[in-house]
Amino acid sequence: MFLENTVNHTEQFGWIEVICGSMFSGKTEELIRRLKRAQFAKQRVEIFKPAVDVRYDEEKVVSHDSNEIRSTPVPASANIRILADDVQVVGIDEAQFFDDEIVAVCNDLANRGVRVIVAGLDMDFKGNPFGPMPALMATAEYVTKVHAVCTKTGNLAHYSHRKSANEDLVLLGEVQEYEPLSRAAYYKEMLKDKVAKMDVTEEEVKNDK
Repeated sequence: MFLENTVNHTEQFGWIEVICGSMFSGKTEELIRRLKRAQFAKQRVEIFKPAVDVRYDEEKVVSHDSNEIRSTPVPASANIRILADDVQVVGIDEAQFFDDEIVAVCNDLANRGVRVIVAGLDMDFKGNPFGPMPALMATAEYVTKVHAVCTKTGNLAHYSHRKSANEDLVLLGEVQEYEPLSRAAYYKEMLKDKVAKMDVTEEEVKNDK
């Protein structure tokens, strides 16, 4: 849960909101919803995304269901600190792809009185905490964890299973490369992968003798 109004209006500090979850869970959709509400209220809003994310559009932040909002692609988190000048609200999408300085950048903005809304994957395809997201979640005032629907069980999903054999940590993709899975379904897929890697041919067994 997050609050858009503070009780003590004399305190000028801002805050950080983190929206996290697996792929296809609606993180970007929720980010866009909050930012558009701020724009409708005529607040000064700036949105940023990593320059590496060019899946749907080179400049806009676009959700899986084609909802979009204008943004500024940046190669490093330090650029956000420079470009986020004289704003009330800052939105950051795909935060897991930024360098670790993104944590200090978000906190600096919040300390300047800016409302910072960050969206990103909390875990990579191996099920490990992703990049700076754990630190962002720890320092944020509000954390919203959203869930997808498991493609195998229909239960809530919070794992992003990579269907291809590519082992690169950063691999931009959609339904061709990834599927959201529940804990049980993800565990079964990881077990299958482990067994597949352990398989040996009869010829290899003979040679080993």
